[in-house]
Amino acid sequence: METAQERLVAVEAEIAKACKAARRKPDNITLIAVSKTQPIEAINPLLQAGHRVFGENRVQEAQAKWPELRERYPDVELHGIGQLQSNKAEDAVALFDSIHALDRMSLVKALAKAMNKADKRVPCFVQVNIGSEEQKGGCAIEALPELLSEVRSADIPLAGLMCLPPADIEPAPFFALLAKLLQDNGLTGSEGGLSMGMSGDYPTAVMLGATHVRVGTALFGARG
Repeated sequence: METAQERLVAVEAEIAKACKAARRKPDNITLIAVSKTQPIEAINPLLQAGHRVFGENRVQEAQAKWPELRERYPDVELHGIGQLQSNKAEDAVALFDSIHALDRMSLVKALAKAMNKADKRVPCFVQVNIGSEEQKGGCAIEALPELLSEVRSADIPLAGLMCLPPADIEPAPFFALLAKLLQDNGLTGSEGGLSMGMSGDYPTAVMLGATHVRVGTALFGARG
């Protein structure tokens, strides 16, 4: 059985290898350990190994786990990476350091209102429905310029774009398309993040420009 530290070292080595091939710096990649459905006992070993960036899908689950963990590890950075309901905007703003699934006008309004109320600005990635899948969240590609304009008008810090490619299809063309959309929409600097890549394809995502990879199984091990 691999330890959490060994899995972390292995993932970081894969990221470094992909960066070397793409002539990028590993320091420019944020590794988000996806701790959704993981109990505190499974998260603790990664924290003890020195990892500090985690991602949660659901507000309620994150609220149940992270206040206790953050008391012991106040430097933790917590990312909201799942679909977000507008009625959870206040809780999300209070809890997360970054939100990865801003995908519609109604959520822009809800998050802007919550940020104003809390006097806190939370950087947000705009999620793009990169494979035009009906069952998936994300902004339609053709609607992206308008949504980006709304985000800026609402004074929500824009962190870049995020996607979930279709399952069981080679992800590289979808990662390349997201990177092109970033360029086409003039997103650079602090707005130029690309949140893409998971356990099965994060090296490919890094090769194609990912700045944030969301890795669960490769860090926590396969579910029993």
